[in-house]
Amino acid sequence: MKLATDEPLWACAPGFDEAGLLATIRHTRLPLCVTDPTLPDNPIVYVNAAFCELTGYPPEETLGRNCRFLQGPATTPQSVEEIGRILAERRVGTVELVNYRKNGEAFINTLQIGPLEDENGRARFFFGTQMDAAPQREAERRGRELATRELEHRLRNIVNVMSVTIRMSARDESDPQALAVQIERRLRALSDTHFRAFATPPDETVRLRPLIEPLLAAYAPVGAAQLELVGADARVPGAAVSALTLALHELAANAVKHGALSRATGRVEIAVDDAEGLALRWRESGGPEVVPPQRRNGAAIIRSMVEAAGGRLEFDWRPEGLAALIAFPPATAERLHA
Repeated sequence: MKLATDEPLWACAPGFDEAGLLATIRHTRLPLCVTDPTLPDNPIVYVNAAFCELTGYPPEETLGRNCRFLQGPATTPQSVEEIGRILAERRVGTVELVNYRKNGEAFINTLQIGPLEDENGRARFFFGTQMDAAPQREAERRGRELATRELEHRLRNIVNVMSVTIRMSARDESDPQALAVQIERRLRALSDTHFRAFATPPDETVRLRPLIEPLLAAYAPVGAAQLELVGADARVPGAAVSALTLALHELAANAVKHGALSRATGRVEIAVDDAEGLALRWRESGGPEVVPPQRRNGAAIIRSMVEAAGGRLEFDWRPEGLAALIAFPPATAERLHA
């Protein structure tokens, strides 16, 4: 038996246990059925346990029937027609369609079908593998929801920080022209940094210092004197840039509104260590006494983004100043260095 590609269905080494292989197919977690196009209406002649588990139908209610018994009211004619074309053209193809379990529950079936040819090139059987696409769709929905929440949160914080920056800059600068220049510089640095985070391709890397120094300087109302960046100038992969800058944005925004950067005497130190992966340790001092927030929705969103990029984010609400850790593990380090 062989695939339509004229390649053998499988190759067996001397002494290979073909019965064992068939047992593996029988018990694999991938739902599988086989139909026989030489019989009337191309009925199912084989199903494995995973197929029965997915559809809810036992073998005795499946064998001898055409696969269309899984279709129902929400199955579109277009998907059925595509299955017909694949079978007629005797090729391997994938179709997404609505099928129904025995209990009447609908599910989105990612169906892959194709012929198994005999030695003369005739389609002796057709195979079909099924996969419930609902978990994937739910993951995609949650991803979109998280991205929307992250964007809303980021924009809200940017507006808040812009307001605080303008207010504190006006308090410290009496010359209107100098004030305008200062505000314009800080807001431009803020926007440039965020646009860069959005625009960096996932397969590229950027230097850490040029990435975060303009961002942090834009948040510090008194300027660079409130900030100290020590340690290695590591490289950050594009896939982690948005999560990293967003985490720093959250920390800086909180510092401006509630922490060290809300006072002219406040300072923020960021220590960078790339010996094992990448770690940024944020430490505030000189600000008001820290009170742990009652609501941490923003922190939860940022933590989710960092974890999605393979890292972790930890907060330590010390009375003398917030301390935080943004870290990517050694497994990510191969992408963090040039």
